[in-house]
Amino acid sequence: MGKEIITSKDLHLYYGKKEALKGIDLSINQGEITAMIGPSGCGKSTYLRCLNRMNDLIPDVTITGSVVYKGKDIYGPKTDTVDLRKEIGMVFQQPNPFPFSIYENIIYGLKLKGETDKQVFDQVVEESLKAASVWEDVKDKLHQSALSLSGGQQQRVCIARVLAVNPEIILLDEPTSALDPISSGKIENTLLELKEKYTMIMVTHNMSQASRISDKTAFFLNGDLIEFNDTKEIFLNPSKKETEDYISGRFG
Repeated sequence: MGKEIITSKDLHLYYGKKEALKGIDLSINQGEITAMIGPSGCGKSTYLRCLNRMNDLIPDVTITGSVVYKGKDIYGPKTDTVDLRKEIGMVFQQPNPFPFSIYENIIYGLKLKGETDKQVFDQVVEESLKAASVWEDVKDKLHQSALSLSGGQQQRVCIARVLAVNPEIILLDEPTSALDPISSGKIENTLLELKEKYTMIMVTHNMSQASRISDKTAFFLNGDLIEFNDTKEIFLNPSKKETEDYISGRFG
């Protein structure tokens, strides 16, 4: 693919006076899955949340540098963060369906956009749930609470909810860490199928998951981006000793 879709330049983030990101330069390609790995507290989730301005919601955060998406700096004064988060959707570590029906969860974003046509709703619900590989599980329960589903099903409903507003990029913050191996495997398969249409950036602690499903891998350590390359290269032939030590389990 090779076409850049989102690029950070000299991105610094401070929580109060503590520097959590130390000038990250990183370009993400369209239509790829990019994994972000590194020990806890190294900045990878903080970086992920910079890409759709989720850190705006945290008090006492200062961000400098730029994140350019579609030719514009998302930290510019004209950015509408609501629109931005429709185009750059987010799936969290803990499944977080809203406490209403599966159907209402999926159409939530469409309603925010002002859509009212039930036919559109019906179509998007079915398409999104199918794309998230959970339609067969829930098609007879659409008007039951999403909270009645298993964790893995809830997470796939959350993915479907993001897909419903037709994003360009999907950010995933350890999307399988709260799930059992079988549910995790289903989510991984879903992400691989979605790669045809979406760009995905995923934080994961699971090395084998990163090596199985990502095209590129970024290794973070202490707020620095140590190395970024094709996943095969990172895992088989890392150029930095810190990357090699982390991947081989010598620290972290």
